[in-house]
Amino acid sequence: MSTIVNCPTCQAQVKWIKENQFRPFCSKRCQLIDLGDWADENHKISQPMQNNEPLNEEMLDALEQEFLQHNKFFVEPE
Repeated sequence: MSTIVNCPTCQAQVKWIKENQFRPFCSKRCQLIDLGDWADENHKISQPMQNNEPLNEEMLDALEQEFLQHNKFFVEPE
């Protein structure tokens, strides 16, 4: 049995299955509307950072490397 969730944009019911490439959205349109809301800063993550320790260059480099490893589409082609 598959899980059913509501589309975050239009509230339509969506099956949470591997074949649904837009999950949790019902369609590419709803996915793009949500992306546009983030780009327009209509959505924000409001929880403050938990660690008050200032970041140094070494920590920033490590965070950047970790991010790039998990998000290959940001890597420039060679």
